[in-house]
Amino acid sequence: MNVKLILGIILAGMAVIFIVQNVAVVELKFLIWTMSISSALLLFLIFSIGLILGWLLHGYIRNKKTQPVQKKAL
Repeated sequence: MNVKLILGIILAGMAVIFIVQNVAVVELKFLIWTMSISSALLLFLIFSIGLILGWLLHGYIRNKKTQPVQKKAL
């Protein structure tokens, strides 16, 4: 079997175990808003936001490094 496939199956299994163990509903308060959400879903949303922001920031920094430096004439 492919190593990536085995690793993917193991990670998916761990994710399922995590979700099953964290089904408790937590109350989230921010300023005037109150929201009840599953703790597993909340952690997944926070992780996803962090992943997207990290990916965008990495692309921005890499793009900035590859652009030639332009000198301004006075």
